[in-house]
Amino acid sequence: MRHGGRILADQLRIQGVERVFSVPGESFLAALDGLHDAGIRNVVCRQEGGAAMMAEATAKLTGTPGVVFVTRGPGATNASAGLHIAMQDSTPVVCFVGQIARGHRDREAFQEVDYRALFGGLVKWVAEVDATDRLPEYIARAFSVAQSGRPGPVVLALPEDMLSDVADVPDRAAVVVPVPAVPDLDAVVGRLREAERPLIVVGGSQWSPAASDALKTWAERHGLPVAVAFRRQDRIDNASPSYVGDLNVGPNPKLMARLKAADLIVALGTRLGDIATGGYDVLDPVRDAPNVIHVHPDADELNRVWSASLPIVGRAPDVVVALAADDTALPGWHEGTAQARAEYEAWLAPKQTPGAVKMEQVIAHLDAVLPHDAILTNGAGNYAAFLHRYYRWRQYGTQLAPTSGSMGYGFPAAIAASIHRPDVPVICLAGDGCFQMTCNEASTAVQHGATPVVIVANNGRYGTIRMHQERHYPGRVSGTDLVNPDFAAFARAYGGQGWTVETQDDFAPALEAALACGTLAIIELKLDPDMLTPGASLSDMEAAR
Repeated sequence: MRHGGRILADQLRIQGVERVFSVPGESFLAALDGLHDAGIRNVVCRQEGGAAMMAEATAKLTGTPGVVFVTRGPGATNASAGLHIAMQDSTPVVCFVGQIARGHRDREAFQEVDYRALFGGLVKWVAEVDATDRLPEYIARAFSVAQSGRPGPVVLALPEDMLSDVADVPDRAAVVVPVPAVPDLDAVVGRLREAERPLIVVGGSQWSPAASDALKTWAERHGLPVAVAFRRQDRIDNASPSYVGDLNVGPNPKLMARLKAADLIVALGTRLGDIATGGYDVLDPVRDAPNVIHVHPDADELNRVWSASLPIVGRAPDVVVALAADDTALPGWHEGTAQARAEYEAWLAPKQTPGAVKMEQVIAHLDAVLPHDAILTNGAGNYAAFLHRYYRWRQYGTQLAPTSGSMGYGFPAAIAASIHRPDVPVICLAGDGCFQMTCNEASTAVQHGATPVVIVANNGRYGTIRMHQERHYPGRVSGTDLVNPDFAAFARAYGGQGWTVETQDDFAPALEAALACGTLAIIELKLDPDMLTPGASLSDMEAAR
C-alpha cells in the first residue's frame, strides 16, 4: 500500500524523470513527500510562471517532458504563462496542479478552479485524477500525449485527498511513444528535381544534433538554401554555406523576397505561421497558393492554413535523416544559394546605433568569444532583435527562446540550462522590462548552484511598445517608461556578482570576469534611450514624421 504521492513519484521515476520544478503548496503535500524518497531532484522556484518556464526549457534541452508542480488557484494561473510557451513552441511538459478535496467541489472552495475550463484551450490535454489507483494510468497517458504527434503541455489536477489516500496498485512501464514512419520520399525528390527556386524552411521541435548535422549534409550536397523559422536558429550550423537566414520579426527583406518568389517551399517541422510569412503578408493564405511540401508530425496541422501540394505526416528530423541518406542526384542550386548566402552575410553588417554602449558590438563580441556549445537564452523585446540578427548559432541545443514572444522567459530558461549543463557557459539576454518579470528567480539560481550570466539591456523603457507607440501615436508617450534598480547591486544582494557597463570598452572585461566568477552574474548595459532596433532609433522615427 502506498499513498498517492508516492505512487506518483514512483511513476515519474519509471518515466525517466530526474528533476522537477515546483513552488510548494499544501494541496500536494503527499506528492512532495513522495518525491522525498524517490530520488527525483525538486528545484524549488519563487513563482509558478518561472517554474513552468524552467520545466519547458529543460524539455527543450533533453527532448523529454519537463515536469512542474504547482498549487491550486493562483499557482495554476501563474503557471499558465509557461504552459502557453510550451504549447506554441511544441514542447512536451507535464504540469501537476494541486486541487481541492473531492468532496468540496462546486462550492467555490478556497482557491477552487475548474481546470478543464481554465486550461482547455491552452494545452493539449487536461484531466483530473479522481481515484488513487488510477494515477499510473493517467500519468502514463500524460507522458504519451505530451510527446506524441506535435508535442505540447498537458495538465493533471490532483485532489489533495486523492493524493493522501492509499492504494495497492501496480506501476506501469515507461510509455513507448508512437513515432510515424518515414514514408517513401521519392515524391519529395521528384518535386525538388523540377524546382528552379526551392527554399527549405526549418522549424518545429523534436530535433537532435544528428538531425541538425543531416540537414547540413543534405543541403550542402545539393546546394539547397535553408532558412529557419522564428527562434529556431540552432537547427543548422549558421556557418553553413546553405544557411541563408531566419524568418523572424524584422527579417532580411531579401530573404522574404526569396520566400515569396520560391517555386517550391519545403516546410520541415514548421507551421509556416504568421511571423515566418511576414504577418501573412509575404505569403497570404487567402490570396496565395504557394507550392508547399509540408512535413509535420500532426496530421491536423497539414492543410490547416496552407493547402500542401505534398503533405507528409512525419517528424521532420526523421525525414531529414532519410533525405541525407538518399544519394539520388539533384540538379543542384549552388549558384543561387551562394547569392542568398551573400545576402545573409551582408545583412550581418551592423548599422551603428546611438550611445556609448552598442548592442550590435555586444552581440558581435559574444559571437567572437563564446564556444560553440554555449547556450544563449532570451525573452522578448527589441534587444532580442540584435541577438537574432548578429549572433551565429553553430550547433543544436544552444538556443532557448520563446516563439510565443513571452517576456520574462530568458532568465528562468538560463537557470534551467545552467542546472542541466553546468559544464557550458549559459548567457541570458534580457531587457530591463523583460528581466524584471522573473528576476525573483535569482534566489532559485543561487540556491541550486546555477551560474548563468545575465546581460541586462537597460534603456529605461519597454522599448518594443515605445517603438510601436511612436509609429502609431507619435509623440504621445504613455505607459512605456521604466524606473529601474541598480542591476549589478541586485545581483550582489542575491549572493551573485554584478557589473555595470557604461562604455563599450567596459563590456569585454566584464564578460570575462562574469564567466569566470562561478556564481550568478549580471552585467547591466547602460544604453542610450534613443536606441530602438538594429535598423532604427527614436530620433530616426521622429525625423521621418
